[in-house]
Amino acid sequence: MSGETIGARIRYWRLRRGGMTQTVLAGLAGVSQSYISQVEAGRKTIERRATLIGVAAALQVTVADLLDQPGDPTDPIKAGAADAIPVIWTALIEIEEGERRAATRTAAQLSAGIARSAELRDQANYAVMARELPALLVAAASHDDGGRALAQVAYHASACLRHLGYRHLARVAAKVALTAAETSGHAAWVGAARFATAQSLPIEAAGVASRVAGRALADLQGAAAAPDVRQMLGQLHLSAAFASAVDGRADDARGQLAEAAREADTLGDPGDGAGFNQACFGPTNVKLWEMSIAAELGEYGRVTEIARRVRPDPLRAVIRHQSYWLDLGRALAHSGRNDREALTAFMRAERAAPMTFTLNPLAQDAVVAMVRRARDRSLSDDLRVLARRVGVDVHA
Repeated sequence: MSGETIGARIRYWRLRRGGMTQTVLAGLAGVSQSYISQVEAGRKTIERRATLIGVAAALQVTVADLLDQPGDPTDPIKAGAADAIPVIWTALIEIEEGERRAATRTAAQLSAGIARSAELRDQANYAVMARELPALLVAAASHDDGGRALAQVAYHASACLRHLGYRHLARVAAKVALTAAETSGHAAWVGAARFATAQSLPIEAAGVASRVAGRALADLQGAAAAPDVRQMLGQLHLSAAFASAVDGRADDARGQLAEAAREADTLGDPGDGAGFNQACFGPTNVKLWEMSIAAELGEYGRVTEIARRVRPDPLRAVIRHQSYWLDLGRALAHSGRNDREALTAFMRAERAAPMTFTLNPLAQDAVVAMVRRARDRSLSDDLRVLARRVGVDVHA
């Protein structure tokens, strides 16, 4: 098969560590030797981020090393975006250093540019979004509105960079958004920037991400009456819940999730399907995050149970639709007995947001495992097509 799976990279680094055996690696990572063997062979996937962290720590590498992120910039799927990354970085540095250019856009033109960026974000079209962000960042920084436009555009930049795999730059953008939001005095944008900061931290820093979200929640409590602030409070509860799950604190995760659910029940789903800052906060989004948290905790039956009771249809952001189908697919594929249903879910996830699905190493590994499990029988045409889309050579 073309391309390397997470299992192949684990094997590479294990052998680099003085020929470390699978048994030693398993002991250090807190899993079984047979599990490591199946992961390295591509017959099983690493479904929990906590396990990924443990394996990376045992191998003395980063999770990004195992996920191969941000990946090959010559990949045609990412190539258009990769060209824009250095320019985005330069724009962020310029803004951080306090440099401001003369205004290049009128207020109406800037507003139109932000609206287009928001639309691209809803569509998860991060390649086009990345190409337009440098000029938009510079224009927002030069606009005299107290920082609100810059807070919004820098938030867009952070989300875009994170989904493309550039978390270190996503954190820089989140910091720019936070400074601008605090300057503007707009509590909801402060909450949004804090959420972006927590989301941009590497997987290994899940405990830090949880504490970042917790501090932001405490800071925003005094402004919580406004609906847009309450939506961001809810999102921060969700961020803290997921980070707690990755950090192995299941009780804290469930507590934060319950707080988010209480907030969502009083607000309802956003009437326009997006809500403040396109966060989509409401009962439906809370359930989607609950699916992700259950998957992280290894509660795959819980994932499928929630999936039967909720659909992402009320939400406008296609990335939330993809989250639903991806988590459901991973849960169904976990045992290897429901690969046909898992394939259907993965196809729906890929259809929702093709670029992010193709760039998702966990999705790729799940497809690889399904292909290898199917070696003893013929591969369906649908599995062949999906495999090719994530760069898997089914003939190898």
